Amino acid sequence: MSLDKIIVTITSILGIGFTYWFFLVKKEKIVEAAGEVDIIVEGGYSPEVISMPKGKTTKLNFIRRDPSSCLEEVVLGDFKIRKHLPLNQKTTIELTPEASGEFKYTCGMNMYHGKIIVR
Repeated sequence: MSLDKIIVTITSILGIGFTYWFFLVKKEKIVEAAGEVDIIVEGGYSPEVISMPKGKTTKLNFIRRDPSSCLEEVVLGDFKIRKHLPLNQKTTIELTPEASGEFKYTCGMNMYHGKIIVR
């Protein structure tokens, strides 16, 4: 086997390994919400995964720093909430989840996602 074929083979194997790790193995960082949590909206949501207790009111403080029109709005479909997020201002959403499970939240265009885990 020639040197160029060896390089292509090794690079391909590394690329497959990285893709597998990035999409399938990468762990989500879960933030425990103790009464309230600040979510920075800048090129997505940070933190992306939030854990909160069932039956207790939790405040989600969205602080939008990204001027993109896609991130102007946050949608919590399972809770029937759709809120406009003004730029560089805190917008608070209070949730009192009555059921355990995983609930998604998205931007208004459904391009950026986050998750709420209720335990």
